[in-house]
Amino acid sequence: MPKIIDHDQRRREIVEVAKQLIIEGGFEAATMRSIVAAAGYANGALKRYFPSKDSIIAATFQSVLAEMNERSGEQRPEPEDAEAALRHYVEAALPLDQYRIDSARILLALWEHSVANEELAELYREHLRTWRAQLAERIAAARGKGEAPDDPAVTAVAGEVIGVSIGANVTCLMFPDGALIPEYRAYVDRLLRHIAD
Repeated sequence: MPKIIDHDQRRREIVEVAKQLIIEGGFEAATMRSIVAAAGYANGALKRYFPSKDSIIAATFQSVLAEMNERSGEQRPEPEDAEAALRHYVEAALPLDQYRIDSARILLALWEHSVANEELAELYREHLRTWRAQLAERIAAARGKGEAPDDPAVTAVAGEVIGVSIGANVTCLMFPDGALIPEYRAYVDRLLRHIAD
């Protein structure tokens, strides 16, 4: 009887290998050859699942963005308290543990690659649009002033939080793992203290 292969599982395994290689050695470390070797597949086996390195990179990018969305609460119930919900959502995008610091390493490599790859750039632009809209909803609720998510005061705070989050994900890679976590937690505390200003 022929062996049944779960192709979706294989694709996920390949993406996980690509992520690990990027974490350990940057974008250049995730070559087709190194992915095959690390995954333990025969040469040419990747072509069955991904026709090119770009397709593996796109799947890796989508995987990391999906994980970010899941961490931010899109897949989980939100706390009833609007400020607690905002805290959870903002902290989910900051590098506050090793898992998120590793995700930052992957995203930084993929952001650079997306500059020359319109498909990846559009994936990230769509992620940013969704992130901004969901963040603005939570900010408006936490401010408690009856503002719409597209109110200029709300969108200004959303833009600031996104800028700080992206900057934190880049900056954390320049320091020993975890060194800036207290600074990022303090930022969230300040944000919430002044959210209604």
